[in-house]
Amino acid sequence: MYGLVNQAIRDMILVNHGEEIWAWVRQRAELEVDTFEGMEPYPDDLTHRLVMAASVELHDDPHALLRAFGEFWVKYTAAEGYGPLMDMAGSSLPEFLNNLDDLHARVGVNFPQLVPPSFDTEEHDQGTMHLHYHSSRQGLAPMVIGLVEGLGDRFDTPVEVEQLASRGEGADHDVFSVRYEPPQTSPGGVIEQP
Repeated sequence: MYGLVNQAIRDMILVNHGEEIWAWVRQRAELEVDTFEGMEPYPDDLTHRLVMAASVELHDDPHALLRAFGEFWVKYTAAEGYGPLMDMAGSSLPEFLNNLDDLHARVGVNFPQLVPPSFDTEEHDQGTMHLHYHSSRQGLAPMVIGLVEGLGDRFDTPVEVEQLASRGEGADHDVFSVRYEPPQTSPGGVIEQP
């Protein structure tokens, strides 16, 4: 993974738990560096070591930590200069989710070694879609849940995410049900956020 991901994990720990906890996480993960180069690729193993070390030091389940990181990632990347790119991906939660692969393609211009996941969406009832997540990496489904929740915050859209299928349980990819409050349309045809 690129250093931007590892740096975001570091910053989440610093913001929420302070310098001392980060030092313990760093030591437990056997890191020789304190910061990461955002545009440089790092082995996936390093990211996994960070998550596991943080889980132990924070006495938190790794899945809960990844879910919190997913939420944090949405705000973090917007603040790190990717906000305009995110704005281009959509002005509502469903539009953004439909455009995730396009967003990753644009990001890939700056990150030539990026191996992004792929997402497909299926519309169901009004306010419900299924999000299909395909990735060469294992174990990141909780992060996807957090990402969708973070995007719900970004678009001021209440959202509930439930995992319907899991690679960890034998499915060929992860599938999530995303229930959200659809934007309201005013009499003039203008979309209003709830």
